[in-house]
Amino acid sequence: MARVALLSNPRSTGNRSLLPRIRAFCAEHRDVFHYEVEDVAQIGDALRTIARVRPKILVINGGDGTVQATLTELYHGDHFGVTPPPVAVLPNGKTNLIALDLGAVGDPLQALARIMEIAGDDMAPHIVARELIALTHGEVNARPVLGMFLGGAGLADSMLYCRNKIYPLGLPNGISHLLTGLALLFTMMFGIRAAFLPPKSNPISVSVIKGGVLTGTFALLIVTTLQKLLLGWKQAQGGNVGALQLMMVEQRAGSLVGATVASVFGRLGRNPMTGVHIERGDEIRIEGSSSVILDGELFESRAGRPIVLTPTAPVPFLSLAA
Repeated sequence: MARVALLSNPRSTGNRSLLPRIRAFCAEHRDVFHYEVEDVAQIGDALRTIARVRPKILVINGGDGTVQATLTELYHGDHFGVTPPPVAVLPNGKTNLIALDLGAVGDPLQALARIMEIAGDDMAPHIVARELIALTHGEVNARPVLGMFLGGAGLADSMLYCRNKIYPLGLPNGISHLLTGLALLFTMMFGIRAAFLPPKSNPISVSVIKGGVLTGTFALLIVTTLQKLLLGWKQAQGGNVGALQLMMVEQRAGSLVGATVASVFGRLGRNPMTGVHIERGDEIRIEGSSSVILDGELFESRAGRPIVLTPTAPVPFLSLAA
């Protein structure tokens, strides 16, 4: 039995400089089973092979798309039977939201070394359960795509803008995200449109089962099952109870300013705010002509083809923060 199985995608941006160090680390630690894929389509074969060595922990080393594809295949593929190993994610990507939620920050090699320590001891205090977001277009018996963080409305537009316009400039991730946020606020507050700015968002309808329907144009739409939430957002208390956490901010200057100020002071979600909607539910439907991004992968809703989000059963993960 291998103590740790490490699944790497050499084509992920972070691995262009990191992978030689990863390979050297694995060469020094024979209880690491390292499997590299050249394309996410190979992840199913990779997990079938990894299952044969029966690792105590499965570590994902890649960008958002690699993590999303691995979680989807791990959940649906049944490669490990009823007892899959807990999943750890190295901080190696543009956003690292899942890694951050699991306490993996800083140098990926230090995180991997810490995972090795945990694997050699009692892992129980570090095992946490997280539901995944299952995304379909409402088709019966369709195989859902799984992830943990979905951005929609103006947020999806800004994520695509950052990916296509800002990242190619070669700036550090922090500066790229700051420039994207400033550009988004500028366009939302002043209504100025230009080819070098994020595009205008389309109106959408969002419904939370047993929670009503919200229709409008939103600057921000987030659905997540992560515990460390963005923007100082506090989980909704009371009201609807569900695994999916939803936050939407209307595309109005007052709502944007109010949400931004509340976020800076860590009070977003503590009290009701005009134009800011925070809900929980076990089914969320997004209708209208709009894009959403689930852990790096783009999906489109169209008339008669809504995006339907539901939670999965809990999946074991390894938390380095525990």
